[in-house]
Amino acid sequence: MPYKLSATLQSHTSDVRALSTPTNDLILSASRDTTAIAWQRSNASTAFTAETVIRAGSRYVNAVAYIAPNPDAPKGYAVTGGQEAVINVFNLAQPKDDPDFSLIGHTDNVCTLDTTPGGTIISGSWDRTAKVWKNFQLTHDLKGHEQSVWAVLAVDEDQVLTGSADKTIKLWQLHKNVLTFTGHKDAVRGLALIPDIGFASCSNDSEIRVWTLGGDSIYTLSGHTSFVYSLSVLPSGDIVSAGEDRTVRVWQGDECTQTIVHPAISVWAVSTLPNGDIVSGCSDNMVRVFSASEDRWAPEDQLKAYDDQVASQALPSQQIGNIKKSDLPGLDALLQPGKKSGEVKMVLNGDIIEAHQWDTATFTWQKVGDVVDGDGSGGKATYEGKEYDYVFDVDIQDGVPPLKLPYNIKENPYSAAQRFLQSNDLPLTYIDEVVRFIEKNTSGVAIGTGGEEYVDPFTGASRYRSSAASVPTAQQSQYVDPFTGASRYVASSQPSATSTPASQSSGDPFTGASRYSGAASVSASVPPPATQPAAKVLPATKLVHFKQANVTAMQGKLLQFDAALQHEISTSSLAMYPDEHNLLDDVFNYLSQVTATPPQTSSSTLTSSHVEAIISILDRWPSSQRFPVIDLSRLVIGFCPATVNLPGVKDKLFEALFKASEWSSSWTPPINKARETNTLLLLRSLANVFSEDSSTDDEWLAKVLETLLQVPYTSLNKTQRVALATAVFNISTEALRHPLGGSVRNQLVSLLSKILESETADAEAVYRTLVALGNVVYSAQGSISVGQAAEIALCLQSLPKQFNDARIKNISAEISELL
Repeated sequence: MPYKLSATLQSHTSDVRALSTPTNDLILSASRDTTAIAWQRSNASTAFTAETVIRAGSRYVNAVAYIAPNPDAPKGYAVTGGQEAVINVFNLAQPKDDPDFSLIGHTDNVCTLDTTPGGTIISGSWDRTAKVWKNFQLTHDLKGHEQSVWAVLAVDEDQVLTGSADKTIKLWQLHKNVLTFTGHKDAVRGLALIPDIGFASCSNDSEIRVWTLGGDSIYTLSGHTSFVYSLSVLPSGDIVSAGEDRTVRVWQGDECTQTIVHPAISVWAVSTLPNGDIVSGCSDNMVRVFSASEDRWAPEDQLKAYDDQVASQALPSQQIGNIKKSDLPGLDALLQPGKKSGEVKMVLNGDIIEAHQWDTATFTWQKVGDVVDGDGSGGKATYEGKEYDYVFDVDIQDGVPPLKLPYNIKENPYSAAQRFLQSNDLPLTYIDEVVRFIEKNTSGVAIGTGGEEYVDPFTGASRYRSSAASVPTAQQSQYVDPFTGASRYVASSQPSATSTPASQSSGDPFTGASRYSGAASVSASVPPPATQPAAKVLPATKLVHFKQANVTAMQGKLLQFDAALQHEISTSSLAMYPDEHNLLDDVFNYLSQVTATPPQTSSSTLTSSHVEAIISILDRWPSSQRFPVIDLSRLVIGFCPATVNLPGVKDKLFEALFKASEWSSSWTPPINKARETNTLLLLRSLANVFSEDSSTDDEWLAKVLETLLQVPYTSLNKTQRVALATAVFNISTEALRHPLGGSVRNQLVSLLSKILESETADAEAVYRTLVALGNVVYSAQGSISVGQAAEIALCLQSLPKQFNDARIKNISAEISELL
């Protein structure tokens, strides 16, 4: 059944920024209205009521968590954190104005909280630290992130994950950072545990990544169109996400099965109840509950009212892209089903452009708004010689001329707010207020109000328009200046003669996004900087390996799978034999030493017998339980090259790895998750086999290249493609150290050409493959055939046009020079 609205909880007076849902009958919410609320219901058939309003401070409350009941608190504790940098703990059985405990130690906004079953509290802050509190006392400072810690997650009583605006995730064992996960391209905003796999993370880069605790990125979920703020996991193991694109999305594996659109600008928080219901917290001050159980759906009139509220939203055309009315289909286009959940289609209904979104769960198109200024007739405001959708006046102080805040709807509001604050030398602590103002006043006009009266569809307050013909006066404005508390914002189309240029570029300490670089215009008296030639890349000799490791977690997962096999009569014969147990203990002990920080010198070495044990287990274990064994192979290959290169060992091991990943099976989609994971780890293992200290014989290399060429490239997912590109890059470095035979080189060029011809979306895979191609051309010293040279030259002409990436443009030019 699809998820539909179950309940709307209305009591907060500002954005709901955080949620905790420990039981089916308790929801905790935290808001920018300075409160947290405990919503309670007596049984499944009754509605939630605001049982306790917690006055958690005098400033924004941005985080909330729950501690399970104990004799002192039979209803448990609510834990809150916010701009006051204090963590407050409230006994829900005896609510009172003052907290039962106040935890002091952070020096800036506490933006995230989590708790363990044993009552340990983990907090993250803009002060770039996370802290661990036991018995309401500080026990560990987790220091190492370079920017704000936006997300924390307790793995168990001793292990913690932290996500930061520095784009990394760190795993901590007590106070020690044991592993750092990299891959996100922007601030990490949320974390959630995934049973039997590891965890998921979400980011301002609009993506969700699923990881093992051993450091492997298994797959990426793409679908959100803006920042992803929050994650949760359903009892089924499916992921739920929420973000700036005003949606909650439900993911089954790597497929988005339902998109729940909200009548709000941002869905700040999402959480799941034990019964599988989904709870969201939004910028429209609401907490909403959605259920897949029909008996918990809201009455039909409330469901229709909610759908109408979503459909009545106005979407600025700049947010959708260039729209030409004459090119749009009519309502008949909605008779054709969508291709995936979340797909948006524009149709013309009379003179109104409507946006409809495909919902896979209900197999229907859902209207999500009307597009305003659809044929590009909207007015523009000019500032410093450049057109903007909006230019607002900001009164900082009475008697001082207002400052100009220019903004384009396509722009990240954090970038615009940050540019404004920095160019006017104002504290970045105001960034939330400025972003809030931008979001409220660029959310789109309400349709059907007539004339010149514009109303904010979320608050009902008057709205700014940027065209000169309809600029509201200061008296019309409904918004209070965040700096003075009294002066108003006024939209204006008049440029300011005294504006300060934007300051130099750097990272945003709050969101992790890059600072907007450059002012709207540059004085003619300042010459533009000279263009610097791109640094030469070729020959690229430094190998890229996949050696991240959490050996303890890997060993635990492998032993867990072994125990499961042993305890089932039908699979007991597949479990490890005693001698295999002993050999794998040796392997894990060895890896624990060489992967330690700093690395330790192991007193023992691994032999071919240890690799044989791994091969034997790979050969007989089920596909769904092979991934920790393949992952173990990855580390053995990376850290024990001498053992792997013993006569016959490498051939047997990779034959087993290709077989374990079902490489020779049909690649007709859909490919199951177990096989996808196994294939990814195989490709990373292959990348690890190459080293600067040893060479690979042409016979083995020819066999591997022939095997890689068998698979349709388009059957691989994004992460697998990057791993394959890394492996072929490492192969290309062999050509720099030891000349490849002509037939092997031709195979390698064929594989590189296949990747470059097939890849249409991922610039990283293309760049790594191009560098590999450059290495081969560089090492060939004119031995590339005329036909191959012509084929390569044709490819190099098209790629820079297809991918807007300076690296691809530069490396293509460098290879062309070599040809």
